[in-house]
Amino acid sequence: MPETTAAHEHIIKSYDTELTRLLTEITSMGQLASEQLKLAATAVEERDSELAARVVQGDAAIDALEHEVSHDVLRLLALRQPIARDLRDVLAALRIAADIERIGDYAANVAKRSIALNQAMPMRPAAALPQLAQVAGAMLRDVLEAYRRNDAEAAIEVWKRDVQLDTLYTAMFRELLTYMMEDPRNITPCTHLLFMAKNIERIGDHATNIAENVYFLVHAKPLTGERRKNDHTSAVIS
Repeated sequence: MPETTAAHEHIIKSYDTELTRLLTEITSMGQLASEQLKLAATAVEERDSELAARVVQGDAAIDALEHEVSHDVLRLLALRQPIARDLRDVLAALRIAADIERIGDYAANVAKRSIALNQAMPMRPAAALPQLAQVAGAMLRDVLEAYRRNDAEAAIEVWKRDVQLDTLYTAMFRELLTYMMEDPRNITPCTHLLFMAKNIERIGDHATNIAENVYFLVHAKPLTGERRKNDHTSAVIS
């Protein structure tokens, strides 16, 4: 029996080590994605095409970590066959990694368009983009901290803050439409800014996805209630 007990304890310890590795990989992914978004916003603000190019290149590191997480999750499912909370831990890791990977893609897209935007004269609406990125970045950092601490209440608070990001996005959308109507020469740069703003708004959506996964991880039930949205761009009439 002592040998059986020792073997059981070894299995539990080994499983805990693998879960810790998953958390470490996701934390690294989240830090990289947060830094990518911050640098992309800086590239826009400073009209720095070289920095933007580095952001685009840096997306590969996030993709590589996402592949590692996927591989580790499949191995855990095959070898450990987790159930209950353990299974939620593994599935949450897979879903959250996918959300972070998309956030990295959106940050890279912002950087790509900033390079094209730099070919035009500076535009006043571009100044609003870093603020949008700052709000989305704070949501990402806070929800990843909630995930690290298994804090469902903190995750809900991030989930609620998506409305703030939507409000800022709608205001920027309206301003850009005004600029395009005032002068057709503004259409191309404003279009780039519209896509960049939408990418950042989508980053907020993925942060709220992560919040919902944290809630499910902790409580074993989905977060009830419809996700509040304040994106009214579809109703804007020129």
